[in-house]
Amino acid sequence: MINFHNTEIVFRNKSNSDLRKSYLLFSALAHNWLVKAGGKLTQSLFKIGFPVNWFVKPTIYKQFVGGETISECIPTVETLNRSNVKAILDYSVEGTDSEEGIQLALEETLRTIENAEGNPDIPFAVFKPTAFTTISLLTKVSAGEQLTPAEAAGADKFRERVELLCKTAYEKNVSILIDAEDSWYQNFIDEVVNAMMAKYNRNRAIVFNTFQMYRHDRLEFLKKSYQMAVEGNYFLGAKFVRGAYMEKERARAAHMGYPSPIQPDKEHTDHDYNAALKFCIEHIDRITIFNGTHNEYSSSYLCELMAGHNLAKDDPRIWFSQLYGMSDHISFNLAHAGYNVAKYVPYGPVKHVIPYLVRRAEENTSVKGQTGRELSLIKKEIARRKG
Repeated sequence: MINFHNTEIVFRNKSNSDLRKSYLLFSALAHNWLVKAGGKLTQSLFKIGFPVNWFVKPTIYKQFVGGETISECIPTVETLNRSNVKAILDYSVEGTDSEEGIQLALEETLRTIENAEGNPDIPFAVFKPTAFTTISLLTKVSAGEQLTPAEAAGADKFRERVELLCKTAYEKNVSILIDAEDSWYQNFIDEVVNAMMAKYNRNRAIVFNTFQMYRHDRLEFLKKSYQMAVEGNYFLGAKFVRGAYMEKERARAAHMGYPSPIQPDKEHTDHDYNAALKFCIEHIDRITIFNGTHNEYSSSYLCELMAGHNLAKDDPRIWFSQLYGMSDHISFNLAHAGYNVAKYVPYGPVKHVIPYLVRRAEENTSVKGQTGRELSLIKKEIARRKG
């Protein structure tokens, strides 16, 4: 049984000063009203050109972001690796609908793949599909609507961009994670990703699709994806998350009058999430698992499944992952025990990463017990050091 609360292991790379700063930050995040007001104020100040880097960068940015550029992230990658935790550099600049913005995102993502080539400390690359086309186009294609010639060309362009990234990853022997999006435009993304897996996952899982298990149809979709991999003779790369857009999904479904795609409650989400892990372990010869969760039980449950099927802790087909700056007690204790662990390390200019930081702050207030758990672990380690 993994002990996730060994704080000496969790915080061995943090100085006393770092611990105090983290304690102050998570204490602030414990106040929902402060997070909401602070997020809105920060974004408003950025829009009018007010300089806010001076207080954002040494606080919330430092906690959750690796740096502004790939090269700035290298010290973070090296620090993580000292604890046997790998890194996934995630260019977290919000996508734009402009061709110029899309091209910049494409070039930067290609740089992350090239940077990961031959570097065992960075085993994965990652991208968000919405960085490479418009949401309106993804929505229309996913709904099966008739496309104009310009829209059809746009859909082809999206396929080409995704293929360029997957092909480059294949050539550089770097696995690539493709994030999930909102349900109403995920169908087209699934179609493209499945085609990429069929093409580039012949020898091992290079391309990974993401399954948001707070959707009630994803367990069945996982089984369908597995069957497609068997029939197509390729490997399935499966990244699992609970999901990030629940309130928006339910609100849209209610507004537009269609059944909600979201599970009725957290218990159903947890059940399907863990059932998906079990299904993958039972079919591990064909599936590579990326377990992206901050949930202690789902992490320990996968460890139990591995032991029950006599799988080595460092089996290359099984990875655990958490976001940088969050749930370090899971990441570092798993890595110390010998499991494969990789942290998502976002990077990008401060002003462009603000939307990501606001989401992280809101997540820490909305996820039950998240901030309290972080604070209790920090306090425990401070007390331990005082002896």
